[in-house]
Amino acid sequence: MGCVHGKCCTRYPSSSDGDSGRLGEMKPYHNKNILTQRSLAEVPVPSHNFSLQYSVLTQRGYYPDTDEWENQDSFCIKTQIQGNPNVHFFGVFDGHGDYGAECSNFVKDRLVEILSNDSTLLDDPLKAYYSAFLAANSELHNSEIDDTMSGTTAITALVVGDILYVANAGDSRAVLAVKDGDQTVAEDLSEDQTPFRKDEYNRVKLCGARVLSADQVDGLKDPNVQDWGDEESQGGDPPRLWVPDGMYPGTAFTRSVGDGIAEKIGVIAAPEISIVWLKPNHPFFVVASDGVFDFLPSQTVVNMAAAYTDPRDACAAIAGESYKLWLEHDIRTDDITIIIVQIKGLSNSGAAVTDGGEDYLQTSLRSVKGSLHVSGVSESETYGSVRSDLSDIQQSSQHSVLMNRSAAVVVPSPMRQRPLQLDVG
Repeated sequence: MGCVHGKCCTRYPSSSDGDSGRLGEMKPYHNKNILTQRSLAEVPVPSHNFSLQYSVLTQRGYYPDTDEWENQDSFCIKTQIQGNPNVHFFGVFDGHGDYGAECSNFVKDRLVEILSNDSTLLDDPLKAYYSAFLAANSELHNSEIDDTMSGTTAITALVVGDILYVANAGDSRAVLAVKDGDQTVAEDLSEDQTPFRKDEYNRVKLCGARVLSADQVDGLKDPNVQDWGDEESQGGDPPRLWVPDGMYPGTAFTRSVGDGIAEKIGVIAAPEISIVWLKPNHPFFVVASDGVFDFLPSQTVVNMAAAYTDPRDACAAIAGESYKLWLEHDIRTDDITIIIVQIKGLSNSGAAVTDGGEDYLQTSLRSVKGSLHVSGVSESETYGSVRSDLSDIQQSSQHSVLMNRSAAVVVPSPMRQRPLQLDVG
């Protein structure tokens, strides 16, 4: 990541094979390592008689002053976890800082290894997923990689039969396509964790973070104004996190893996997790770094992906459009990584519920220790939320919230309105 426009903004010196599609036509420089794309692959999910066809594309960002800058994005696709033909993992990891590539690759490898070695994964995927993020974060801190000012975001999807779990730490994104009549609607399965979110802003402020944009730090705007509008209109100068007495680390996200200094002011590795029962009207899902979504809304990404029958072509089209928009707005581009997973042949609508899905969900809820609450999210939203404070996990990571949102159960931030006691048995 670059400094000023990237994810970290420190104000002191630092101490697959496949057809590349249209991307080759728009590169303003030559680098044989710029693009990595896998061949089209497909894996069955025999428990529910459907399959997942997928492709991935990653492109190093264009940095005109640093041609040798390494792609700090990485990805992981691991099928048949624990030898189970119904369990498959897809993840994108967006590194940042001087050692961002090392952090990204470390977490890419270790997160799925921890999940694969967890004997409770199939009995309790929710807790296993949550714990894996915290364990990977701890291992990164204790590794030889200097993650004091470096780290990685992580957006991951775990398919277990016809249930999709999405765990997110950072500002990359997962999006589900939902067929609604003649339209294909984008449903975000993750919510970007940035200071633009009021709940995340409040949480990091309680941890001692100063939240200021770069212009506020430079004295060009009033630092007392703690309102930055929305991310779509103010993404060029986003609010960032700073220690109370210094001009660092300047992260534009509020959760990540690594980032030892930022962790002290609330940048935690604890993920937000969403759960979706896959249905026949879910044609595909997308897992991608923020290099895709900085200039492309989720709905646009879904529209573009839906226009192609081959996910390789969809990946190339979306990455190419993202790249083009970056250069229209900036002199550089971010690293861009996208995985598209098509869901083929799923016809067992409601199987997760009729085949014990409700009991399965209740088991997941009970297994996350702590007091459970239900709360309203906003006046305009009609769904509720369930919050679990994990008594066996450090207090700073107590953030697991379950919300029932249409087809999905989402696990976002702890700071969601006033809680009311809920007995889930």
